[in-house]
Amino acid sequence: MSLTRDIPSTANDNDERIRAGAAGWQLAVLPRSPAEALEPVRPPEPPERDEPEPDPHPFLRMLDGLLTFFFLLACLSVGIYFWVKVQFDQPGPLATSTVIAIPKGEGVSAIAERLERDGVVADRRIFMTSILYFMYLKGEGSLKAGEYEFRKFATMRQVLDTLVDGKSIEHKVTLAEGLTSFQIVQKLMAQPELHGEITEIPAEGTLLPDTYKFGRDDTRQDIIERMQAARAKFLAKVWETRDEGIVVTTPEEAVILASIVEKETGRADERPLIASVFQNRLRKNMRLQSDPTIIYGLAGGKGVLDHPIQQDELERDTQYNTYIINGLPPTPIANPGRAAIEAVLRPAKTKDLYFVADGTGGHVFAATLDEHNRNVARWRKVEREIRAREAQEAAAKAAQEAAAAGEGNADIAAKPAAPGSAPVAPEDAGARVAKSAPGVMTSDALADPTLLLNPDPNPFAIPAEAAGDDAVPKPLRNPRR
Repeated sequence: MSLTRDIPSTANDNDERIRAGAAGWQLAVLPRSPAEALEPVRPPEPPERDEPEPDPHPFLRMLDGLLTFFFLLACLSVGIYFWVKVQFDQPGPLATSTVIAIPKGEGVSAIAERLERDGVVADRRIFMTSILYFMYLKGEGSLKAGEYEFRKFATMRQVLDTLVDGKSIEHKVTLAEGLTSFQIVQKLMAQPELHGEITEIPAEGTLLPDTYKFGRDDTRQDIIERMQAARAKFLAKVWETRDEGIVVTTPEEAVILASIVEKETGRADERPLIASVFQNRLRKNMRLQSDPTIIYGLAGGKGVLDHPIQQDELERDTQYNTYIINGLPPTPIANPGRAAIEAVLRPAKTKDLYFVADGTGGHVFAATLDEHNRNVARWRKVEREIRAREAQEAAAKAAQEAAAAGEGNADIAAKPAAPGSAPVAPEDAGARVAKSAPGVMTSDALADPTLLLNPDPNPFAIPAEAAGDDAVPKPLRNPRR
């Protein structure tokens, strides 16, 4: 008989309520025995696990990996693109402007390396990447050889634009109208930016004077060939627009006459008038009587005379002396410009046969000998006034120099002479003036140099060849023409 039989047991009373406090009543499970109370609480049974999904197909796994790879690659490319773009547009390392020459045939890699070495770009790899993008992906041209100037702090974009556009430095040489072929060759040989030799002097009149631009790789012979091509093209074009009834019958004759017109005047408004005078004279079988032809026959196209034309030179028989030969000389006497050629092919409509200097840099024209002789008389008066003024200016200059030298001699004379030295007499200032004044004349004959060229006591006498009614007289020669 159990001692606890009569004691009410609450160990198994699972429904007994235990007060949980103000929160309310809470059910509690009490152990059924002291032994059970010592045992740990058993954990609840784990939930049932779902069945594992089957492995995806290997192709799907590969596709998933590729998508992940391309996504990461795209992110990396976008990052690199914006980084390169920032580097491409930021100011470069150049502290001062510089000039870089890109030789012909140099590749993209060599150009990029040259620019990096010369400090134009900071990183040649970024520059080459930009070149590949713009040239091969967008097709925006190619790099061109040349001599380029890059401004300080130029960005890679500006450098690339300069190379693609070919904005190279252009040198230029100006060859004036009226130069002979020999003079043009001499001027090109003196041009330091050009190189190479000129094989031979071109034929007279085959070059077109102008301002020609060139690069650092151009040669002197290249300029000659360009001048020849330009002249041939221009002459062929304007020959088709010539007036009817002009005297010249071939383009070559037009160039010969244009060279004479070019040398007679430097004023554009006078070229058609002088071309008209020469063509009127040729129609009447008159000699051209042009002083520049005499000079060319004497100097051979190598320059000008170092003295006025003398009477014996005026009468010297050369194939270019139009005071002796009839018609045109055998070749041009210079390389005429466009305006002179056009003046010959489209001359002014006049009856003028003569012209003489007017003292202002131009000429006055006449259709008759009497009118021309009056113009010559006026010119000779102006010429004497010019010479007298030049003589006065030269004498005044010489007097100033003599006075300055006299002050120097006075200073020297004021110094005590060295013992045993002989006294030096002062130089006469007037003697110095007489020796050094080139404009002072010693006789009436030299005062008017035209008297030497026209020794006839009557300078306005009608020439003998004008005795007949149909004969056309020669004009009095203009010594300054």
